[in-house]
Amino acid sequence: MKNKITIFADGSCLGNPGPGGYCTIIEYKKYRKKFSSGFFLTTNNRMELMSVIIGIEKIKISSNIKIQTDSKYVYYGITKWMKNWKKNNWNTKNKKKIKNVDLWIRLNKIIKKHKHIKWIWIKSHSGNFENELCDEYAKKAAQKPTKTDKTYIKEKGKLL
Repeated sequence: MKNKITIFADGSCLGNPGPGGYCTIIEYKKYRKKFSSGFFLTTNNRMELMSVIIGIEKIKISSNIKIQTDSKYVYYGITKWMKNWKKNNWNTKNKKKIKNVDLWIRLNKIIKKHKHIKWIWIKSHSGNFENELCDEYAKKAAQKPTKTDKTYIKEKGKLL
């Protein structure tokens, strides 16, 4: 398969909400690239989503991608729930706007650019080297935040 890429993704939050970070590792052939960043105030689920989004956004050509995440929120969101959310204009079955809608819409947009994406859930802290590495870098990013999650702050009405 041409353009076969693997993405490993993880997010972390020190408190929920609190400072958070994400890490994504992209593997292509013999190359490996890491992307990581921290936010002053966010949630764990937002960082889990960001790790996947940033990984996919970094891939500029249509590709076959395998994504490994330890987030059941991301995994079930993309493989089970998102289809109905889109049908319901990004609302739950109870007509409430889904949480993190800005990131789900962003994810929905970027996945369309690729040939095929295979989603794999992996158990966290189970010895998967890349997942453990992502977890470590996501935690480090959360400890030294440099960005503001403006959408989260706007939704919660908090000022920094």
